[in-house]
Amino acid sequence: MRYLTRQFALGALRRGKGIEQFLGGTEVNGERAVRWVAISPMNGQYRISLHTVQDLDDDRAGDLSEFLSLDPADEVYVGEGRELGTSVDEEEAILLAERFASAAPDHWVNYAVAGEDYMDYIRNRRDTAQGA
Repeated sequence: MRYLTRQFALGALRRGKGIEQFLGGTEVNGERAVRWVAISPMNGQYRISLHTVQDLDDDRAGDLSEFLSLDPADEVYVGEGRELGTSVDEEEAILLAERFASAAPDHWVNYAVAGEDYMDYIRNRRDTAQGA
């Protein structure tokens, strides 16, 4: 099971570890893209960031932070994502991410694990296309 319970997600943040969540596919200027949201401890607070990157359509590529950013607001600081907000409280940071990015309360994972959901997303898309 890769998803964190709420308590484990809060615990990770309290220990100085980031959490993230794959949000699924979207389109940017006619190009296929995917999005994920991250909460990162930074200077005594928690930074909530939204990332929109090129969909590589590769079920072996799981490091989302290496994908080309398609978010115009992210071009100056590639990889940092668009900041949605900050909070000094880890529970509030999670709630902000869920409200601003439509993150699901039960789909948080440890930092660098959201790529596994991306790879599942690609496999499921291919299976659906083959079944059609």
